[in-house]
Amino acid sequence: MIFVCSAAHKTKSMFFFLAQTEQGDIFKITLELDDDMVTEIRLKYFDTVPVASSMCVLKTGFLFVASEFGNHYLYQIAHLGDDDDEPEFSSAMPLEEGDTFFFAPRILRNLVLVDELESLSPIISCQVADLANEDTPQLYMLCGRGPRSSVRVLRHGLEVSEMAVSELPGNPNAVWTVKRRADDEFDSYIIVSFVNATLVLSIGETVEEVTDSGFLGTTPTLSCSALGEDALVQIYPDGIRHIRADKRVNEWKAPGKRAIFRCAVNQRQVVIALTGGELVYFEMDPTGQLNEYTERREMPADVVCMSLGTVPVGEQRCRFLAVGLADSTVRIISLDPSDCLSPLSMQALPARAESLCIVDMGSGEESQGTLYLNIGLENGVLLRTVLDPVTGDLADTRTRYIGSRPVKLFRIRMQGGEAVLAMSSRSWLSYYFQNRFHLTPLSYETLEYASGFSSEQCPEGVVAISTNTLRILAMEKLGAVFNQMSFPLEYTPKKFAIHPGTGNLIIIESDHNAYTEDVKKQRRIQMADEMKEAAGPDEQELAQEMADAFLNEDLPDTVFGAPKAGPGMWASIVRIMDPIEGRTFFLHRFEQNEAAMSLAYCKFASQGEFQQFVLIGVAKDFQLAPRTIGQCYIYTFRLNQECNMLEYLHRTIVDEVPYSICPFKGKILIGLGKTLRLYDFGKKKLLKKSENKHFPNMIVHITAYGNRIYVSDVQESVHFVRYKRQDNQLILFADETNPRWVTVTAVLDYDTVAVADKFGNIGVLRLPPNTSDDIDEDPSGTKALWDRGVLSGASNKLEVLCNFHVGETVLSLQKATLIPGGNESLVYTTISGSVGILVPFTSNEDHDFFLHLEMHMRSENSPLCGRDHLSFRSYYFPVRNVIDGDLCEQFNSMDPNKQRSISEDLDRNPNEVSKKLEDIRTRFAF
Repeated sequence: MIFVCSAAHKTKSMFFFLAQTEQGDIFKITLELDDDMVTEIRLKYFDTVPVASSMCVLKTGFLFVASEFGNHYLYQIAHLGDDDDEPEFSSAMPLEEGDTFFFAPRILRNLVLVDELESLSPIISCQVADLANEDTPQLYMLCGRGPRSSVRVLRHGLEVSEMAVSELPGNPNAVWTVKRRADDEFDSYIIVSFVNATLVLSIGETVEEVTDSGFLGTTPTLSCSALGEDALVQIYPDGIRHIRADKRVNEWKAPGKRAIFRCAVNQRQVVIALTGGELVYFEMDPTGQLNEYTERREMPADVVCMSLGTVPVGEQRCRFLAVGLADSTVRIISLDPSDCLSPLSMQALPARAESLCIVDMGSGEESQGTLYLNIGLENGVLLRTVLDPVTGDLADTRTRYIGSRPVKLFRIRMQGGEAVLAMSSRSWLSYYFQNRFHLTPLSYETLEYASGFSSEQCPEGVVAISTNTLRILAMEKLGAVFNQMSFPLEYTPKKFAIHPGTGNLIIIESDHNAYTEDVKKQRRIQMADEMKEAAGPDEQELAQEMADAFLNEDLPDTVFGAPKAGPGMWASIVRIMDPIEGRTFFLHRFEQNEAAMSLAYCKFASQGEFQQFVLIGVAKDFQLAPRTIGQCYIYTFRLNQECNMLEYLHRTIVDEVPYSICPFKGKILIGLGKTLRLYDFGKKKLLKKSENKHFPNMIVHITAYGNRIYVSDVQESVHFVRYKRQDNQLILFADETNPRWVTVTAVLDYDTVAVADKFGNIGVLRLPPNTSDDIDEDPSGTKALWDRGVLSGASNKLEVLCNFHVGETVLSLQKATLIPGGNESLVYTTISGSVGILVPFTSNEDHDFFLHLEMHMRSENSPLCGRDHLSFRSYYFPVRNVIDGDLCEQFNSMDPNKQRSISEDLDRNPNEVSKKLEDIRTRFAF
């Protein structure tokens, strides 16, 4: 038994240690002292938690467990385990040679799980695909080790908790919440507007309809709000209804045949637009009466939307009104008594505005917030513009495409500050959190209208309508980029393939030092029999009880770990899974000691278009050190049309471990040690068609594109191979001079490949110009075959375009688009659980700007630990043609004076630099 980590806890009166073994069992260790001399060590079983790389006991009575792999946990220490019946072992106990102490693991008794911190580590494989048809692609990952492995589905968006859903008698078109008094902590009413009526619901223990609120129920409502200290205002097409606290009602009727078309309200002001574009302004006087401003204002075009900000603390009014007009402009109009309703500034828009929202964001305890005007356009674009609090000028516009429908904006409260909920074909939340702006979609179905909601159970929520339902929602994990769904697996997942038709996942899992389910059951029965045999004649009854208890004991492997079988023992399975629901359709268990190593989904040209196959490379009796192999096979399964069943066809014996399988032109390429072999389908086994034995050490990864095959060696980088059909030859024509311990490759184009290696580097390699033409035009095709190789390798050498040290071992690389309408980027994931992207520059100007920004950041913002940034990124190969975006983005969190000095050196201001950083990020990702 090996102890892997420990934590100490000390108070004035006592101290103890918690030490964890490699199986996850925690022991409490106490010391008996005699004048600072330790006289006895006492050890007692405490509880079992997942194996940790570090533990920490907090003074408040919590235990934090930083798991070696998988999620991290926070437990509350409920009992110290002093007064239970658990046996205690002591160094003072006499122990005969060969004897040992025993303890029985059990479910948690002294610890209570309080919280869980999600961790993706280790990500073994990842693919980006939109299998759920959501427009935005999801990331499908194989994570974890052993019984705590999982498939994780990552979606870009905030997790939404549904607090309540209730059906309404029709399809509403708007919803608001209001407080009865300004100083109330929680909302009092939910007002729901229909096409021809208004429904008022009171918020209490339950939400129920009320009729005595003073609201007019026989008309649709355009807007409503709390007014002043204790009054309410309802605006409907025919007028304004001012409801006092004592239920007295003042009405203002719209003149003649003109109706109220649009309106904007806050705590003290009401602005309405009548049909024809005339603005009427009301303000509350000290007596609580709504007074109309004498002049009215004709707008040059029809008003399509309006917005007022909230009244700042200690002020009488919001000074600005934003009005969106049908001529695709937004105008800022002053509400100051000195120049009331006079225009201040105007901004032309690329399309008509659908809605506007003025918010004060970014205010903290010390800092003053900034006024922003958010503009939602009809074409699905959201603009955020800074509104000058003195002159009303608009500046520094940021743009983001958020969906295919016109964008509606709603002001809500998050983290005590104002935030904006933007609704298009998907709902987005724009909020300020931990000193930076976030604009994140909600992982929830499409909503139509929303308002902030505050009650005892849900202090910062949202009430929204979707078709004919009213929903109360809460957003909890603010700041998160992804929300994830997790589906458990049995063993460590190795590889997976996505079925192109159904989107189902075909996954192979295998564990070293593990038993299969069948062998596990046999071992249990065997151990129970041994218990009975070892007992004396007078202990038979007790032994029988113990054996039955042992057989019935059900300790889940996910918590207590799987029993260790010993070196050279393997357990493997292949499963077909639905990634949306997490259902397993099919499971095939391999025999004990068969290790599944590689997987490919393919179609054979000889078997027609509709026959689908899954090939799995398996090693039997495989010992890692010293490396010995019993036998290796390629299992061939036929896959049914629905992709939920595998039918075993045959297995082909091969002479080395098949680490990589790749479909190629209706046949299959398999890497077997130093040999690359081409196989075709046969009735009894796969048939060899061609091979090349000239690879240096061991093939670990194969990808194919057109006639070209990209083969990765375990330590000698990438080799380019061409298949010559006439001669049935695999010709190796290019390799690299640098040694690279390749983990994975991704083809970027016909001549270019991205490579990741074991030491945390990513490189991009390309064939020299014109080499492609020489090879394709070689009439005999034998020139490359007999050409004198350079440095005992191939005749052509790949050029290194880029090198970059990530610092973590990269296990997956993929060229993918992460956002709808975005550009392609190179997505990588690492064994430590990071997800990152490398994005190509499209202009020299951008490249030049970020190159200089990176140089300034290196000198002005050196890393915390004092290491040199340049030497870290060049840890293995000198960094080349890659700019560190993470370092550049630290610009936003720097001291404002430093920001200004760097911006001046770049001939820009800090806002322009921030905008550049945001633009390049939103063009490719989130």
